[in-house]
Amino acid sequence: MCPTRRTSLRARYLIPLLLTSSLLAACGGGGGSSSTAAAPPPPQVSLAQQATDGFNQFNLRRQQVGLSTLSRNAFVDTAAQGHSNYQALNDTITHTQTVGKPGFTGINLGPPITDPTDVTNRLSVAGYQFGPGEFAYGEVIAKTGDTSGVNAANDLITAIFHRFVIFEPVFTDAGAGAATSASGATYFTTDFTANGLTSGLGKGKFVVYPVNNQSDIPTTFFSATETPRPVPNHNEVGFPISVHADITSTVTVTTFSVQPRGGTPLTTQPVFPEVDPTQISGPSAAAIIPLDVLAAGTVYDVTFSGTVDGAAASRSWSFTTK
Repeated sequence: MCPTRRTSLRARYLIPLLLTSSLLAACGGGGGSSSTAAAPPPPQVSLAQQATDGFNQFNLRRQQVGLSTLSRNAFVDTAAQGHSNYQALNDTITHTQTVGKPGFTGINLGPPITDPTDVTNRLSVAGYQFGPGEFAYGEVIAKTGDTSGVNAANDLITAIFHRFVIFEPVFTDAGAGAATSASGATYFTTDFTANGLTSGLGKGKFVVYPVNNQSDIPTTFFSATETPRPVPNHNEVGFPISVHADITSTVTVTTFSVQPRGGTPLTTQPVFPEVDPTQISGPSAAAIIPLDVLAAGTVYDVTFSGTVDGAAASRSWSFTTK
C-alpha cells in the first residue's frame, strides 16, 4: 500500500505596488492659453472577474505548455476567496492565518495533517475533501496594485517557484479569489488540488516553458520580488526557463543552457523546487535563470539534457523576446 502523499507546493509572490498618473497637456494657439485634462481611467474590473481572468490565464498557459486544463471547483474557490479576504482585511501577504484576526477561515489541525501551513484545513472548512489515498495541493498568492487578473497570473508564472506550482502536471482542480484592502492593494489567491497522482504526464515525460517558438517573452525578471528568492545575489535578471515532470517523477540535469541565436551561452543560475520531506522522489522540475537581462526582439536557443525517472531526456527549442 502506497503511503499517503500530502504534498505541499507553496510559494509567495509580492508584486511591488506602483502608483502612476498621466496628464495630457495641450497648448492653444493665438491667445497662448493652456489646459490640462486627466487621461481617462482604465475600465473597472470586478474582483470576481479578476479572479476568473487569472484562473483562465493559468489554463491558457497550461494548455499551451501541453498540460491538462484545470477544472474550477466551487469548494476550492471558496477557500481561495476566503484567504484573499483574510489577506485584504489584514493587509498582509501570507499563506497562514491567525485565529482571532479578521477574516479567519482555518488553521492547521495537527496530525494527521502534517503540513506546516493551513491550506489543507482551509480547503476542508470550505467543503473540499481529499480522498484516503495520495493527493497533492498547492497555493500561489500575489499582492498587486494592478486590477488585471491576467497580469497577476502572468507575473506569477514568471516567478519560477510559483511556476513550479502552476505547471504541476498532476493538478486537476483549482479555485481563485481576489480581494482589495483599504490601502488599495489587491490580493489574488489560487489554490490547486489533485485527488490521486495519476492524472499527469506519465513516467519519463516532461514539458518546457517557454514553449517552442513562443514569442513576446519578457526580457526581465526581478528576483527580489519572489519569496523564496531564486537568485539571492541578483535582482534584475533574465526570464526563467524551465522543465516540468509529474510530482512523482525525478528530474536530473546534465546540461541546461540558453544563448542568443548565433551567440554564446549565457551565464545562468540553476533552480530546483523546494523538496517537501514527505515526498518519496526528488525534484520533479528544474529551471535556469539568466543572470543578465535578455535582449529585446531576440531569438534564444535552449538545450536541455538529463534524465526523467532514470530515462535519458533531451530537448532543444527556441523562443523570442518582446
